[in-house]
Amino acid sequence: MSKRYEQRELEFSGQRVPFKIYRESRQSVRYYLGKNGGIIRLPIFLSRKQEEVYLNQFKGWLEKQLKKRTNSGQEYQPKTYQDGDTIQVGVRSYGLSMVYEDRQTHSGRLTNGHIALKLSNNASTESLQKDIPTLLSRLVAQDYFPQISRRVDELNDRFFQQHIGQIRLKYTHTVWGSCSRKRNLNLSTRLLFAPQEVIDYVIIHELAHLIEMNHSSKFWQLVKRAMPDYKEKERWLKENGYLCRF
Repeated sequence: MSKRYEQRELEFSGQRVPFKIYRESRQSVRYYLGKNGGIIRLPIFLSRKQEEVYLNQFKGWLEKQLKKRTNSGQEYQPKTYQDGDTIQVGVRSYGLSMVYEDRQTHSGRLTNGHIALKLSNNASTESLQKDIPTLLSRLVAQDYFPQISRRVDELNDRFFQQHIGQIRLKYTHTVWGSCSRKRNLNLSTRLLFAPQEVIDYVIIHELAHLIEMNHSSKFWQLVKRAMPDYKEKERWLKENGYLCRF
């Protein structure tokens, strides 16, 4: 099956920023900057010359957006891992070994601070760039879960005294945490790279949702009562969140 888009890159400040070109049944041109790079959506009836005009406009717009960012597009640079690396996640460090085998799926094990990955030598480079971080996230989440679970209980007992369903650590990219109608708390494993007080803020934020399932003034009063300087933590996530990834 062919891809629905064309993948390209823009050279910016010595880094390569990816962007995708979609050609669709639409009347207008639209573009924006997403979590994985730039996206432009073009009508399928455009001539090659017309496409180039819009692409050049898009590239100029994209550069302006990147200049506004203090990280200058660093969040779009993929992390790479090699056998023998040391991975620092919060206050814990993990040795990493990687072997490629003739197998269909990947697997991994964390033992005494050492992560051993067995990877399929049939996987493409593009697939590995997604699969390895996901696998690392899953293993590190298992290691950190008891600590995070205890911290959730401590903050809940101190400030909210609410019934909690399940606590889960997931490698989410668009949200730092969520609270479901079943009173389950989901926290992103990306938080494990953040300072403890920032992790505490996200936990408090989601615990407050057990009382107010919205972002009303009552909700923010609950958050502020538990953490008066919560806006500083929000600012940290906004400015440094791109660093929090596997």
